[in-house]
Amino acid sequence: MRKIYDLSQLHWQLAGFVPEQWRFSKLGDIATSAFSDVPALPAAVPGSVQEALRRAEILPDWNVGLNARQCEWVENRQWVFQAKLPAKWVKDARRVELRCEGLDYSGWVYVNNHEAGAFRGAFTPHIFNLTPYIHRRGNLLQIVFDVPPRWLGQFGRTSQITDWKPRFNYTWDWTSRLVQIGIWDAITLEASDEPAFDSLRCVTDVDPATGLGAVRVIAAASEGAGCSVEVEITDADGRCLTHSLPGGLRPPSQQETPRAGADDAGRRPAASTGIDIRLTGLPIALWQPNGAGDQPLYTVRCRLIGPDGRVHDEQTRQVGFRRIEWRQCEGAPAAADPWLCVVNGQPIFLQGVNWTPIRPNFADVPEADYRKRLELYRDLGCNLLRVWGGAYLEKECFYNICDELGLLVWQEFPLSSSGVDNWPPEDEESIAEMAEIAASYIVRRQHHACLLLWCGGNELVGGLNGSKVGAVVPVDVSHPLIGRLAQVVAELDPGRRFLPTSSSGPRFGARAADFGKGLHWDVHGPWKMPGTLHEWKAYWAGDDALFRSETGAPGASPVEIIERSAGDLATLPGSADNPLWRRTSWWIEWPIFVQEHGREPSDLAEFVAWSQARQAEALAIAAAACKARFPRCGGFLVWMGHDSFPCTANTAVVDFEGRAKPAAVALRKAFRG
Repeated sequence: MRKIYDLSQLHWQLAGFVPEQWRFSKLGDIATSAFSDVPALPAAVPGSVQEALRRAEILPDWNVGLNARQCEWVENRQWVFQAKLPAKWVKDARRVELRCEGLDYSGWVYVNNHEAGAFRGAFTPHIFNLTPYIHRRGNLLQIVFDVPPRWLGQFGRTSQITDWKPRFNYTWDWTSRLVQIGIWDAITLEASDEPAFDSLRCVTDVDPATGLGAVRVIAAASEGAGCSVEVEITDADGRCLTHSLPGGLRPPSQQETPRAGADDAGRRPAASTGIDIRLTGLPIALWQPNGAGDQPLYTVRCRLIGPDGRVHDEQTRQVGFRRIEWRQCEGAPAAADPWLCVVNGQPIFLQGVNWTPIRPNFADVPEADYRKRLELYRDLGCNLLRVWGGAYLEKECFYNICDELGLLVWQEFPLSSSGVDNWPPEDEESIAEMAEIAASYIVRRQHHACLLLWCGGNELVGGLNGSKVGAVVPVDVSHPLIGRLAQVVAELDPGRRFLPTSSSGPRFGARAADFGKGLHWDVHGPWKMPGTLHEWKAYWAGDDALFRSETGAPGASPVEIIERSAGDLATLPGSADNPLWRRTSWWIEWPIFVQEHGREPSDLAEFVAWSQARQAEALAIAAAACKARFPRCGGFLVWMGHDSFPCTANTAVVDFEGRAKPAAVALRKAFRG
């Protein structure tokens, strides 16, 4: 049977080199290398280079003052992660593979001083066949990271950004620059001398007439000719829902979408490597979004069985059963997109936040930090999180917890606006690479009950006159890359909705002057309260948007976070003249305080209290107005959920430590009331 070993349990070391010097000196054991610029030090895996250096006191805390600037030299080195593989893991294996779920961003894998392969791209897994280079004992595994791209940050030209690496930590309006390098997700060694699953996908559905569930399993296996697949579904208490008899593997060209169930399952002739099985008529309990009911989950267990009845491989997927439909909002224009979400026959108001990474060095975020924030969002009454396109496909634990808590997930593919132009690339190579990324996202996450829809990316827009420069009209599927993404979703996950971008338009934002014209279906903004409170209330009273996928208001961080992260910088004044506040200068409202009060704040506490109260009132008004229009309005998402950097002020409603700001408390009343 295939054996999977978790490489995070090994003793890892890390060393830094002036670019290419490790090649000149021939890569050897970094623990004894005389050529490393940064000598070998302990490293956690998964983990970032930056965190290992911080723990070794080579880097300062980048969250303090302007220390992030002192960390940028790390990007100008090449870094080697190294571990020794236990002999017992590989000595009897006929095939040994290294599987890396997330490498950020490019480089090479070496085993015993032999290159086993190169990698490029942070958004897809990388698999390396180590078999030709493995010794019976004494195996040294090394992962070498190249110098990352110089600039992928918030400002530039989307049409020219074709390095598939997370962009946000190059600096955004809510974080300083910390360009992560490292192993950011699970890393395993797979040793086998038997047939094994190459891939396994699982999709569930519910028959709306009977309430019975269905499961579809699509699998492929290495050297699987003559093998069969057995599928078992159990509930949370271990009770077996159904246990199908094995289905034989066969070439994909012969797959006729066979059906198998508890009563009609049978053995089919084995051929080669593909299988497609449906189990129907399952007596299940429905998975409901947060606030609408419970979230029962089930385990789908798939076994690869040889002709002698021996189990060669086994994989499981956690699933839930729900039916999602989309209808037009009440009173919507005849041609409008459907923005009323119907879950298990019940229309629900989608409410929640935009989810951004917890930290710029997301490789180092433990599962406990995910759970802390996700449970907070559940308690606030959220039922939807939008995973923003400037980041990455979140880790499996994020989806598992969202399944558990009833938090629907709007998952974007990794494209985002850039200001100078916001138009996606159109070259054939980029289209092919992004299609591969989209397919990988789908294959790895489509089994999750929480997954609501796929989206082409964040704020991909052009001009009103049809130009590729501007921020008025969102792209649609006529764009070659977006059209290809729509095709990938239709082929691999046809039961889920695909949006070209967010906002999807037909206008990017909603202007009060255009209310009543039928132009505001899914819109972004505003992110600040312009003018007076009276004007803000009037805007929302006239709103006609069918869905608000981004709306925000700035608010200061708690006093203790500002003081703790100031370092040797002054905390006041909270203006663009102060370098501490200028780190995220978009959200400074110091002049508004002065205008309202006719004076400077007496101290930091006074300004923070005023700022947080202002943010809370602005968001409470907006959220309540949208929810009061349901079902004329389908939902409201706040930009943004939590801070990933100790901003002095930002639109986040949850602070850097994962605690609710007053705005989050105000939203709870709107969401749960």
